[in-house]
Amino acid sequence: MLAAALMANIPQADIDPSGIFKYVLIRVHSREERDDSEVDIVRGYGWAEYHADIYDKVAEELEKSGDLDCECIGGGRIRHDAQAKKIHVYGYSMGFGRANHAVTTEKLKARYPDHEVTWDNEGY
Repeated sequence: MLAAALMANIPQADIDPSGIFKYVLIRVHSREERDDSEVDIVRGYGWAEYHADIYDKVAEELEKSGDLDCECIGGGRIRHDAQAKKIHVYGYSMGFGRANHAVTTEKLKARYPDHEVTWDNEGY
């Protein structure tokens, strides 16, 4: 059950401190036999030109131990206004499709309990 322990230590959400940027929703699975545990994580960064840039970097880091496997289950954009304590999730990824923004929003609310976190399916 090494994979389950590893997954328990993965931050559920990691995004840039402010700005408008792309994000991906990644499902992390165990590679161990008879272990069907999984966790969804949110990653969003301004340095990424494409959604795949974020996914590739995060998946490479998480999969290097050989115990975990990653799958991108969608993407979108995040507008993070740290001063106003507001996060808005919207849009979609051309390559991965639209993430379930409701799931993303719940992960961000847990990570930023003092922020107003909203979402919609508008925009690109």
